[in-house]
Amino acid sequence: MVWFILGIVAFIIGAIVVIYNAVENGAGAAVIAGIVTAVIVAILIGLSCMANVPTGHTGVLTTFGKVEDRTLDAGMNFKTPWQSVIKMDNRVQKQTTDLICFSSDIQEVTMKYTVNYQISSKDAMTIYKTIGTDYYNNIIVPNITESVKTEVAKYSAESLVSDRSSLSQAIQENLTARLTAYNIIVVSASIEDMDFTDAFTDAVEAKQVAEQNKLKAQTEAEQKVLEAEAAASVKKTEAEAAAYEIKIKAEAEAEANKKLSESITEALIDYKYYETWDGKLPTVSGSDATIIQMPD
Repeated sequence: MVWFILGIVAFIIGAIVVIYNAVENGAGAAVIAGIVTAVIVAILIGLSCMANVPTGHTGVLTTFGKVEDRTLDAGMNFKTPWQSVIKMDNRVQKQTTDLICFSSDIQEVTMKYTVNYQISSKDAMTIYKTIGTDYYNNIIVPNITESVKTEVAKYSAESLVSDRSSLSQAIQENLTARLTAYNIIVVSASIEDMDFTDAFTDAVEAKQVAEQNKLKAQTEAEQKVLEAEAAASVKKTEAEAAAYEIKIKAEAEAEANKKLSESITEALIDYKYYETWDGKLPTVSGSDATIIQMPD
């Protein structure tokens, strides 16, 4: 459109120059001035019919401010001189937003949230028609704020720390649903940083220290119980081994005594007697002598 306007201006100036030369210098000078003017005007009008759309952009075509029902792809495109081209960036863009929100237990949370997004290239003219070119500030920022505050309010401050990944996913799903209605695609999003008040941070640290000390005490107590149980088990095993040894020894002695008792007979006794007898009869003195009956 600019080149077209410049062409008109050049045509008017050229016409004035031609007329002036015709009056002052004659027809020849007027012809030359006219040719030069025509060439300049033709070049300017030709340039006004060309539009270059950079890579990664979509050209939205307007005629005197009215959005046309077609878009221009990246590269050199032709249009009428009175049409304009608005270049809409459809590449993936990254923006980071700093937010202050509150948890379900009314704890202040400072968050840095980053989103990677891009517009739908086929809906570029709709986005321009309904939102304009500043869709980040007009649409994305308010929806990021609303999505983050809505989801953070569902968690207690303590659970925000332990469930950070689920919180991030919930925010992204909420934001995606919101921006899809505006033909804006959420490629990825993440919580870059999340901070709490000093008072809450100190309270959490104190609680963690207390829990660690409690866990340490429980571990030490359990260790002592295990050691006592192990020592008792060793003593029990040793006592059982000693008792078993005594039992086995007693059973062996009883068995030996039993076999010895069973082996002693009257014949064995007589045999031992004769084996040790020297063949001499005992000597008896006195009137009351008793005859000793020798075994047969």
